[in-house]
Amino acid sequence: MSVSEPESMSDPAPGIQMHDCALDIVDIAALRGRVRDLTGIAAAQGLQLPAFGRATMTRDQLALSVRPGRWLLLSAPADAGSTATRWQSAVAECGVAVDLSSGLSGIHLTGAPSRDMLACGCRLDLDPASFGAGSAAATVMAQVAVILVGLPSGMLLLTPSTTARHFREWLASAGSVFGLAPRTEFNGYDLFRSALR
Repeated sequence: MSVSEPESMSDPAPGIQMHDCALDIVDIAALRGRVRDLTGIAAAQGLQLPAFGRATMTRDQLALSVRPGRWLLLSAPADAGSTATRWQSAVAECGVAVDLSSGLSGIHLTGAPSRDMLACGCRLDLDPASFGAGSAAATVMAQVAVILVGLPSGMLLLTPSTTARHFREWLASAGSVFGLAPRTEFNGYDLFRSALR
């Protein structure tokens, strides 16, 4: 009969932390030929709309583009629908805003091995030299549509809420060999504070 290892030896410190993120998510798109107008309106709201495949972040907002002429705007949760209503009012003359807050789920991964873990199921080159902070892309992982955003603090993943449970289970399985910690709740305020460290 062998002696069991002490708990501190058998349970190493987690290498990856996974947090569920509560976020307001608004999709904005410019009407034909009105991208410059939309960009100006966003700038007046304190947000620079990034180029395709890029993300920009302020103290309390994140904008990313994974489709030409369209942007996802992320912020900490407010009253239901109020963020989308504010943006729809602001862009009404040159674009459209749609609330995707309940349609997408956010997951924030931190820890050095997180990119290696994601590479197990991702066709993108996630090396920081190729996909660093400020990068954004849409892809498929574990047969699920995923948007990845490189942040200074780690990786933000957005996936349809209807398949989020499956995707989290895949992450938990893939992350087990990388020391993935149990999932915790994270709100938008925590995300922006953490991402900007």
